[in-house]
Amino acid sequence: MKHLLNLLAAIALLVWGTHLVRTGVLRVFGEKLRRILARSLSNRFSAALSGIGVTALVQSSTATSMMTSSFVGQGLVTLPAALAVMRGADVGTSMMSVLFSVDLSWLSPLLIFIGVVLFVSRQAGTAGRVGRVLIGLGLMLLALRLVVEATEPLLAAPAVRAMLGSLGSDLLLEITLGAALAVVAYSSLAIVLLIAAMAGSSVVPMDVALGLVLGANLGSGVLAVLTTAKSPVDVRQVTVGNLVFKLLGVAVVAPFIGLWLRYVQPEMPVPAHGVVLFHLAFNVVICVGFIGLTDTVARLVQRMMPQRPEAKAPGRVQHLDPSALSTPSLAISCAAREALHQADLVETMLVGLLKVIRQNDLQLAEQLRRLDDSVDELYSAIKYYLTKISREALGEEESRRWTDIISFTINMEQIGDIVERVLIDIEERKIRKSRNFSDAGIAEISELHARIIDNLRLSMSVFLNGNVRDAQKLLEEKARFRDLERVYASRHLGRLSDKTVQSIETSSLHIDLISDLKRINSHICSIAYPILDTAGILAPNRLRSMAAERDSSHKH
Repeated sequence: MKHLLNLLAAIALLVWGTHLVRTGVLRVFGEKLRRILARSLSNRFSAALSGIGVTALVQSSTATSMMTSSFVGQGLVTLPAALAVMRGADVGTSMMSVLFSVDLSWLSPLLIFIGVVLFVSRQAGTAGRVGRVLIGLGLMLLALRLVVEATEPLLAAPAVRAMLGSLGSDLLLEITLGAALAVVAYSSLAIVLLIAAMAGSSVVPMDVALGLVLGANLGSGVLAVLTTAKSPVDVRQVTVGNLVFKLLGVAVVAPFIGLWLRYVQPEMPVPAHGVVLFHLAFNVVICVGFIGLTDTVARLVQRMMPQRPEAKAPGRVQHLDPSALSTPSLAISCAAREALHQADLVETMLVGLLKVIRQNDLQLAEQLRRLDDSVDELYSAIKYYLTKISREALGEEESRRWTDIISFTINMEQIGDIVERVLIDIEERKIRKSRNFSDAGIAEISELHARIIDNLRLSMSVFLNGNVRDAQKLLEEKARFRDLERVYASRHLGRLSDKTVQSIETSSLHIDLISDLKRINSHICSIAYPILDTAGILAPNRLRSMAAERDSSHKH
């Protein structure tokens, strides 16, 4: 029992070390790796090469699959190109298994020591994240040595030998067991290394080990499918297509296990090398032999999983992919896209607001007020999605982006609430009482409204690109709008002095409306503050002013 617990602990340590390396690399290089993938998807061969490189760093073909699937979901790449990336990704992870099969256990103490020093000294910085990767590498090397040590006593147990002997007569059972282990461990790399270590200790026969390797490869495809089970159809098409390739590969390679054992394995210096080289050969065969079938498999998957022709409802969540949560930088991008979707709904409300004022359209007013419910729902969905992203897994820049998205969505939600209240006022105090603004009054409102629409679109650009000059321009617009609001309020008082009938009837509504428009504009322009603060050009008194404005807004 003690030896079994030691083995289970060593396996758990191996899986945990793989997890540390994968998440650590994604924290340090996640955004850069996404850009590399995006730039290399012009043809299937460069896509496959980028898949090899990215996966060799991340040490997880599943993580590469998540990033690639997101590109397809965003309409940035085609399905065949994404499937080509996955062919390279599998080669990349098998190359890492070859590297780790070499006895590097002497490096383990050094990597763990350096990693801990970096992580403890600069935990929040890049050095701390690099330390996390080194700790993971050290734990993986240590775990492989512990696996070998723990399996030697187990080998002498008759029950263990009998159980392993029963596997040797059933290739399908071996493949199924290998797939199950890869899914449970969330890492085919860790399972292949485990199989290699056990084969090197003669715990499992070589024919059983190779069957388990085929299963581990199949399991990584199943794992990706399970991870994207709740994602949109175009995202799931990537992982299902990848699984189709793996099924084809297993069907083609499985009959040749005997030839490998007869002609290749005897040339291996140690059994473990035969296991990892078989793993590499399997994925190279799929990559080179099947890369020309990416278009065919893509068409097959699209017929199996057709996209529904109906368009998505404008107020429904569109970009919050649950599968992206395992890659924090990717999840941040999904949340940012959904925030822009929320802003589009707010723009629709604002554009419709002027039509209601001009045309006294009660039906349109009701539709716009219902749209505010969609804005609120998107705000809640984005906020909940962001809370599921581990803040510890975010770099400094991504943490700022996380905060910016929250701030942006709060402002959009509050703008929607203000527009809803304005619409209710217009209905009750203008439309139902058959009152109209004076020509001069409606011209002033139209001018303020046009500025708000322009500023909203500028704020969306600032949120998306973080351009400092545009952020400064947004604050300048806030000052101009405030000045205009004072001028127009003064002019309205002048019209009251002239006893203009329409101005007298709508006086209170007019003053309230331009005040509400100013508040909407303030929320829009406040999006510039985080950008300017990050750039170091926002004065401290401006920060205090911003805080005071927000407190005042909340009181209202």
